Amino acid sequence: MIKSTLAVLFAGLFATSAFAADCNKMADDKKLAGAARTSFVKKCERDTATPASAACEKSATDKKLAGAARTSHIRKCMADAAAKKP
Repeated sequence: MIKSTLAVLFAGLFATSAFAADCNKMADDKKLAGAARTSFVKKCERDTATPASAACEKSATDKKLAGAARTSHIRKCMADAAAKKP
């Protein structure tokens, strides 16, 4: 379980750097600066990190989870998604 969780985290970190360039380019195209740019890039990177991540976030939102319960749900969801991959 710990290995699969770490694998998901590392995969997310490496994937984020690839998406960061795309998110920064989109921010440039929109001519965003300052806090608006930072917010846009962070949201963009979070949304494009992994398809499982977006599905887990949506699941937590649908269940109206917040705080520690939300974090726990998302972590378990991500670990389950990593375990299902061949």
